[in-house]
Amino acid sequence: MDFLRPASWEEALAAKAEYPTAVPIAGGTDIMVEINFDHRRPEYLLDLNRIELLREWEVGEEVTELGASVPYTQIMENLRGTLPGLALASHTVASPQIRNRGGVGGNLGCASPAGDSHPALLAAGCSVEVESVRGSRLVPIDEFYTGVKRNALAADELIKSVHIKNATGPQQYSKVGTRNAMVIAVCGFGLALHPDTRTVRTGIASAAPTPIRAKAAEEFLNAALEEGGFWENGKVITPSIAKQFAALASAACNPIDDVRGTAKYRRHAVGILARRQLVWTWEQYRGTTGRPLEGAA
Repeated sequence: MDFLRPASWEEALAAKAEYPTAVPIAGGTDIMVEINFDHRRPEYLLDLNRIELLREWEVGEEVTELGASVPYTQIMENLRGTLPGLALASHTVASPQIRNRGGVGGNLGCASPAGDSHPALLAAGCSVEVESVRGSRLVPIDEFYTGVKRNALAADELIKSVHIKNATGPQQYSKVGTRNAMVIAVCGFGLALHPDTRTVRTGIASAAPTPIRAKAAEEFLNAALEEGGFWENGKVITPSIAKQFAALASAACNPIDDVRGTAKYRRHAVGILARRQLVWTWEQYRGTTGRPLEGAA
């Protein structure tokens, strides 16, 4: 195995062009496990750790540009207000040591359906900036996942950053696992309210061949909120709306049975997470818009 260690982003792109089978390594929290257990033996490793550009972020007026190697710990500490869903997802990643190393770029590169950041990215709405010596392009997150552990990257491309829409409303993320840390999600769900566009977006992990959105559930809820004037009047979400939203979120899943859980359980759990997160985010929205919550003094 040969080890490539570029000193700059330009050198990294040149190396990837010359050695298209080279596997990028930054945090190393996925690829090193595969190598250590002899599940994978790449011909070349492309070390990106000397490239400061990948560990930078910039908060704009509407969008945050997040470098591919910004550690989850930094997201939790510095971007909680701007990217609350992703910050919550970051809290659930493995252990503090892994959170100090791993970043969103690695999750996207591996494209595992169980990746913790995927639901938050799908719910927030974002584009992935990829680049090669041929130039750069933005790939919408909905088009990035192309199959089980496959993504839209060309052989000579690297992930540079993620352009994530800044939160204009409450966001949530939660997952089901056998314990709170160091566990792959049985399933995960993310929800984001976007009051500026009066829309809701979702994200689901570990319940389909790729990370997905529950689009039918989103369409139902968007229509229900608009028709009922909920965005303006701040009424409580009715149990019937929450129940239907949960049912549609569950129906969006296409899971498998494996050692972590059955397909039936995953569908059920996603529905529970969807219903709970809808209640949580909507109550937060009602509170932050200055409307008194029922029972408040």
